[in-house]
Amino acid sequence: MPTLSYQTAGESHGPAGVAIVTGVPAGLRIDADFIDSELRRRQGGYGRGGRQRIETDRVQILSGVRLGQAIGSPITLLVPNKDARLDDLQKTPPVHRPRPGHADLAGSLKWLTNDCRETLERASARETAARVAACCVGRLILRELGIEVFGFVRSIGGIETQVAVTPDNWKALREARDTSETYCPDPDATQRQKEAIRQAKIDKDTLGGLCEVHVFGVPPGLGSSTSWDLKLDARLAYAVMGIQAFKSVEIGLGRDVAGRSGSQVHDPIAFDPALRDAPCLGFTRPTNNAGGTEGGMTNGMPVVVRGAMKPISTLLRGLPSVNLRTLRPEDSQYERSDVCAVSAASVVMENVVAFEVARAALDKFAGDTMVEVVAARDHYLDTARRLADQADI
Repeated sequence: MPTLSYQTAGESHGPAGVAIVTGVPAGLRIDADFIDSELRRRQGGYGRGGRQRIETDRVQILSGVRLGQAIGSPITLLVPNKDARLDDLQKTPPVHRPRPGHADLAGSLKWLTNDCRETLERASARETAARVAACCVGRLILRELGIEVFGFVRSIGGIETQVAVTPDNWKALREARDTSETYCPDPDATQRQKEAIRQAKIDKDTLGGLCEVHVFGVPPGLGSSTSWDLKLDARLAYAVMGIQAFKSVEIGLGRDVAGRSGSQVHDPIAFDPALRDAPCLGFTRPTNNAGGTEGGMTNGMPVVVRGAMKPISTLLRGLPSVNLRTLRPEDSQYERSDVCAVSAASVVMENVVAFEVARAALDKFAGDTMVEVVAARDHYLDTARRLADQADI
């Protein structure tokens, strides 16, 4: 069967975003309500702009699903835009003053034009609506495998929560996240983040932040240590860096490993017979500095990924730029935008991480149907447990 993958297309002011997901095993229940709930979360968050009051994102399933289940052919998903005005020059006029930090200038030079409009439409984060819909399909696969994903906002504008996420508390933290206007599971940090966003709006500025995703119930062995392009941590980094405005990705301790000795970084290994039937197969660690991956493969610990989103490039006050028609200095042009979209970005990141884990799971537990995939997972875990049966414990 083909590898699980997806493609998206759509512009900010085009008629719709479209996603095509291939490699989905037949029999997977496609929960449209769950997809719609993630699309609603992507639209939310404190600091969003006027576009979110116009759109009511809901997915339309055009192919690959019958009676609520995948049939094994490509699944086509459509997320319509209410604000579709790409061909209306009065509402989408040419843009000749590129915004620093955006794709405007590089794209205009790439496509040999002094009008940045088409570049900013192509590069718009509106595309992530279709991407979230596509990645939710991967998340539904994980659900069938008992793998759960939790994402949240770690910081906005330098205001960071120190909350520690564990397999025991993440569901409570998810409830706290879902009551937070900034998607941060810390009421005090949420309030201070909101105040920072309000001040940025007054200053006609923007804010970025850190998003964090944890994946629980992942068995060891997903990914590869033999092919560089199949290493799971590399695939996770690629997926997160593909989100608009993300500038760095960390797995586990991330860059902090550079300042510590090996004894302070590497997670000791132990075996607990009481956890033999868990996805970790009984192998435990007192720490998870590796973020659940070693050698490009999952090691049975939760997968932990952080991504840094830069402040949005569209500032109400503008930034020094150049008019591409005259090559004279002028401030950058303003396009309707958010003050802060870190909350929305955390939803996108949560789902792209889920999709990559699902892709790695299907690479290992291949099957044309979900019945075969689940059976392959169970056979692998049963076989791996026999290693412990052979040990003298």
